Amino acid sequence: MKKIFLALCTVLSTGLFSQEQVTLNYYLPQDITYDPSIPKPAEIIGHEVGEWHVTHDKLMFYMQTLAEASDRITIENRGTTFEGRPILLLTVTSPKNHSQLEEIRQKHLALSESGSAGTDLESLPIVVYQGFSVHGNEPSGANAGLAYAYYLAAAQGPAIDAMLNNTIILMDPSFNPDGLQRFAYWANTNRSMNLNPDENEREYHEVWPGGRTNHYWFDINRDWLPVQLPESRARIKTFHNWLPNILTDHHEMGTNSTFFFQPGEPSRVHPLTPKMNQELTAEIGTYHAKALDKIGSLYYSEENYDDYYYGKGSTFPDVVGSVGILFEQASSRGHIQESDNGLLTFPFTIRNQFTAALSTVEAAQNMRTKILSYQRDFYQGQRDEAARSKTKAIIFGDEKDAAKTWHLAEILHRQNIKFHELNQDVTLAGSRYKKGNSYVVPMNQKNHRLIKAMFEKRTTFTDSLFYDISAWTFPLAFNVDYAELTSLANAGPEITDFKPLTGAASGESNYAYLFEWHEYYGPKALNKILNKGIRAKIAQYPFSMNGISYDYGTVMIPVQNQDLNKKDLYNFLNEVAKESYLKITAVSTGVTQGIDLGSGDFEAVEKQKVAIIVGEGIRSYDAGEIWHLFDTRYDIKLTKIDTEYLSRTDLSSYTDIIIPGTSGGGGLSKGNAEKLKEWVKDGGSLIGYRTTANWFGQQEFLDLKFKKDTLVAKNIPFGKRNDFRGAQVTGGAIFEAKIDRSHPINFGYKNNSIALFRNSNIYLEPEKDSYDNPIQYTASPLLSGYISEENAELIKNSVPFKVSRMGRGRVILFTDNTNFRAFWYGSNKLLMNAIFFGDMM
Repeated sequence: MKKIFLALCTVLSTGLFSQEQVTLNYYLPQDITYDPSIPKPAEIIGHEVGEWHVTHDKLMFYMQTLAEASDRITIENRGTTFEGRPILLLTVTSPKNHSQLEEIRQKHLALSESGSAGTDLESLPIVVYQGFSVHGNEPSGANAGLAYAYYLAAAQGPAIDAMLNNTIILMDPSFNPDGLQRFAYWANTNRSMNLNPDENEREYHEVWPGGRTNHYWFDINRDWLPVQLPESRARIKTFHNWLPNILTDHHEMGTNSTFFFQPGEPSRVHPLTPKMNQELTAEIGTYHAKALDKIGSLYYSEENYDDYYYGKGSTFPDVVGSVGILFEQASSRGHIQESDNGLLTFPFTIRNQFTAALSTVEAAQNMRTKILSYQRDFYQGQRDEAARSKTKAIIFGDEKDAAKTWHLAEILHRQNIKFHELNQDVTLAGSRYKKGNSYVVPMNQKNHRLIKAMFEKRTTFTDSLFYDISAWTFPLAFNVDYAELTSLANAGPEITDFKPLTGAASGESNYAYLFEWHEYYGPKALNKILNKGIRAKIAQYPFSMNGISYDYGTVMIPVQNQDLNKKDLYNFLNEVAKESYLKITAVSTGVTQGIDLGSGDFEAVEKQKVAIIVGEGIRSYDAGEIWHLFDTRYDIKLTKIDTEYLSRTDLSSYTDIIIPGTSGGGGLSKGNAEKLKEWVKDGGSLIGYRTTANWFGQQEFLDLKFKKDTLVAKNIPFGKRNDFRGAQVTGGAIFEAKIDRSHPINFGYKNNSIALFRNSNIYLEPEKDSYDNPIQYTASPLLSGYISEENAELIKNSVPFKVSRMGRGRVILFTDNTNFRAFWYGSNKLLMNAIFFGDMM
């Protein structure tokens, strides 16, 4: 039945689409033979490579079929995406190598350990990780993977036998299964019988949010360092399990471009990346150039792209002894498009990606011992560097927030970085580190440079242009205390069994329960409590009882007059504590030192119903980060309302509506503004982010005074105009703001300052009254990253937060992204405070 169905698919596809189609031979080298027992892609998926966009299910099916048919390939499922798609890995090598694969892996890993100087490199295979289409709407890579996997399984002759004997290929056929599926659906459902290259054709204009991202609209190619997403967690485990020598990352770029391969801009390489890494990248590039010359394809190198942010797939390998390589192919965005270089067909884009995949393994084989030697020398150099360093360890922690600290340690664990318990409570430079809430990271370990990349602060640069962010200092992102140590005196035992978080209620109470708002998962707990119909109140001032100090924002749940009896209430709260990884304390009296539990300074908090505006005109990345935060971290229902039908939606049931950030000047109309104003006046809280500030100002939601630069280009030649403009972009840096901890927006923060991530140039003047500026940048706020001199002046003493009453409601604005890329744990609570405590502001 399956064969009949596939044959019918082939007949239909070839019969309906009369334009000339390419066959598999278009991609494959023709000077060798192919094993006829290995099934070709069309025999399994029902169409030729490049005829249709392959869906992930068909891609998966073909890879599984190849693994069954070839003794060169094994396949494994390393997990699932948010949408339940498998995260596959093919291991491709000779049958002989397969029979001793674990032995080879162990010998390969030994290169990164001390005592590897005498290792025989002549007999050791090189390891190459090849990944395709991390951006789902850049599909030529994944589609090229069909032809490439067939080639690896079916090609015959001494050359490929030698390559397979000398190489372990880890093939990731789709870095982004959910995004690839979404885009394939779009391109295929809009494909005409007569392929139309007109750029105005609907096929080349995806609907919002497009197929670039994963389920929650994240750019997965920015997650190699923080590893917050399931796709990244699967492949980072593979990476450290093998420590591949080369990793390739196949992308697409604008239709009017050609083909790019690294190295990129020489001045935009992170200082922690060795010079030899770039030299090897350039040498590998000669193989790409030769291969593309052979098929007549245009290409370029050492332009546009950089090697700075270690969270990208092509840059992360550079800080751990590997060589990362980025490929960028001009995109047909569908099946065929007009371009500055003539008609650009989907098969042509696939062929270039296939050609680069082949030239990669050719370079790997010919440069094998040189690259293996580089890896060995890299790790030896790290050990020597660590031994010379005055900094012997880094301590980090938050005495009030075990969960947030644990999640930072979790990233270290995923990155194969060793860390220790704290041996006892200690105070360093005014910060208290509590045993159980803090960790010590020795610097003298194999991933020494990776640790530096994660913890360092850097504010000076050789170039003022960045392809991505310029700072990502993890303890600042998590808003934890940290310090460099000159010894390991504070280190307890190494943590080898990294255990999950725990929580519990301390006991059953007849009077009340308390938990501080400092813990990261406090919002999750409060939401569960309110959804259960249990009354809760928030302390607007600190107090203490039973020797414990309770801070602003402490949650109090009285036992009396609840819908649950005291036994059921305890059982429920104990479950909430476990699920939210926090401690809920039972108390037997309302008498405190400070405000008593019956005081009017405990404010009742209501159940919230939250919506977010999405769709055309809204920044999908920002929206996805918020959706992910609510859905996966805090277990709070979030209604996504599209701009297309916002005007027809009854908003009366919502307590809060979030506008993540506008883009392209569209999406939100004057009518939308009036509708939202009426909703706010009736008691709603409208929360805007980043570029929504402009819309809020234009539509008179807030009276905003913007600080504007007066920069004029003087003596700048025409050829440098883009560099001049680019230098003014704040692409992603970290800044210090002082906070008023008594203001509800800052409940749950124990320090008087906070590190904020900023990737915009929106600067607001402070209000005259100091209590109206609960978050304000300091006079010298740059903590890490790049900002131009002009913008550095504008940000001084400006404010990233505004709140104003409108009728019975509130309008709240954040100029910065408090939820950046799912790893900015340290400022997530600001949004939760706006949600739960907006009425108190």
